[in-house]
Amino acid sequence: MTAVPRLECIALTRTLPSGGQALTVLDHVDLSISAGEFCAILGPSGSGKSTLLGLLAGLDRPTSGEILLDGERIDDKSEDQLSLLRRAKVGFVFQSFQLLGNLTALENVLLPLELAGVRAAPARARELLEQVGLGARTHHYPSQLSGGEQQRVALARAFGPRPSVLFADEPTGNLDAATGARILELLSELHQREQTTLVLVTHDPSIARHAQRRIHLRAGRVERIEEGVSV
Repeated sequence: MTAVPRLECIALTRTLPSGGQALTVLDHVDLSISAGEFCAILGPSGSGKSTLLGLLAGLDRPTSGEILLDGERIDDKSEDQLSLLRRAKVGFVFQSFQLLGNLTALENVLLPLELAGVRAAPARARELLEQVGLGARTHHYPSQLSGGEQQRVALARAFGPRPSVLFADEPTGNLDAATGARILELLSELHQREQTTLVLVTHDPSIARHAQRRIHLRAGRVERIEEGVSV
């Protein structure tokens, strides 16, 4: 019996109005991502990679085509249904960290756990902060943390509710090379430990090489797919 893909899109197309004409951002993209896989989506600026991530995450809607999460279509769900689905199954890591400035590191990680009704949420939050090396910084606010430390808090927050799939959009884009490498290492470690499906968007081939599969986009289409970690 063939396993149901964690994520799948069929003939996924997204067009936008541009100067009185329709601009095709994604053009009939077919893609399947397995449970527990680390997949990188890469391509030059304007290739459609961030648009694809937003569609897969249910943050935007396609012009045509289908998106399935665990075999269930999500492109035809209401906004309320999508919000509940994201809370239950989806995590995010962004380039800009997006921490709440009036909350401590611990409180930032704790908030989504409490919203999801996770048992022993404080213990889970502290455990994750320990795992990303911030066990001694739990009561610090984002303004008191470096960029790398803030992104580590963001990683802990994203993995906290144990999402089925985690989307990372240029997670090292605002960091220096050494700090970015450490964040990528932590991201990979957490992915393996938590068995979360990881979909990472990047323009940097050196980052994408850490993934089990690399999907290259160009002009809104899948140009090629590379298999295997090549670090």
